[in-house]
Amino acid sequence: MTSMSADCVLDTNILVYAVSETLADAKKREIALRLIAERAFALSAQILQEFYVTVTRKIRAPLPAEVAAGLVDQYRSFPIVPTDDALIMAAIETSLRHRISYWDAAIIAAADELEVDTLFTEDLAHDRRYGRVRVVNPFLAVQ
Repeated sequence: MTSMSADCVLDTNILVYAVSETLADAKKREIALRLIAERAFALSAQILQEFYVTVTRKIRAPLPAEVAAGLVDQYRSFPIVPTDDALIMAAIETSLRHRISYWDAAIIAAADELEVDTLFTEDLAHDRRYGRVRVVNPFLAVQ
């Protein structure tokens, strides 16, 4: 993890919308790009892994692997929480306590490790708190 400070974590879906070329995602792309440009954000190793797999294999117009790898490399300049045994245990505990998926809990645990208060995602309930971490869905107005 780098020594830069962050005020939020951007979930995988934010990064994916930022590169989406589909017309249906145009407004979400604009919001995602604004978050990336304006926020002091952090990521986790899991988010970078999910981003790479999603944009190279799961979106309507997949990116070439080299392009996706270049984006991942650029994102490495931001604070990144590694997946280690402590994060895994924190994620398991968060998952059990809040009855959410392990994968969502791991992102919350990463945000908690960074001591940030905000997780931008569309995958969890808007304005819900998981300990210190508050979920914000930046796309609510466009849904």
